[in-house]
Amino acid sequence: MLVPGGSVEIETLDVTAYAEAVPELAHILVDAVESGASVSFLAGLDEERAAAWWSDRASLVAAGEIVPHVARQAERIVGTVLLILSTKENSPHRAEIAKLLVHRSARGQGIAAALLAAAEAEAMTRGRTLLVLDTVTGSPAERLYLRLGWRAVGSVPGFALDVAGREEAATVMWKRLRSTVNRASPRGPAPALRPQGRRERRSSSA
Repeated sequence: MLVPGGSVEIETLDVTAYAEAVPELAHILVDAVESGASVSFLAGLDEERAAAWWSDRASLVAAGEIVPHVARQAERIVGTVLLILSTKENSPHRAEIAKLLVHRSARGQGIAAALLAAAEAEAMTRGRTLLVLDTVTGSPAERLYLRLGWRAVGSVPGFALDVAGREEAATVMWKRLRSTVNRASPRGPAPALRPQGRRERRSSSA
């Protein structure tokens, strides 16, 4: 359980650390679905299937095509985000943000913003200056992205099914990164960032 004002570590995972983190990542994904988040799965997701989803991406992490970040408190993973690098010849400057998740016990403390800032900073170090994502139209996630400088292309009706199997709209969004990434969380200080496989500690005040 997070304590307001407690320290949070934002960590970039290499493939070994990623494999070790799969059970906790599965727990966070199941928690997201159980809380109603539209993150590619319908209600009833169990941790075995969630773990398989994360494990299936290990080869892409090893290849450097996916760069996973996690947020830890007291060594427990409480949030995650994936930076997915485009491998197409005509888009070496582009990446996608996916699976920005924070466990229900840790929400409302600025962790999602810190994870997103870490992913954006990582994108800059890898020469990726254009980021894209899609999120549920009208959701708290959409409002978060807008607060953090993302821009909406538009809303696509019936883009995906919610956890109950009903069609819902999604907003496609983008952000152009400049030479200096805005790492500040609107609700607290930003994390310090270090090379892959290392951790950095910050105080979470939001």
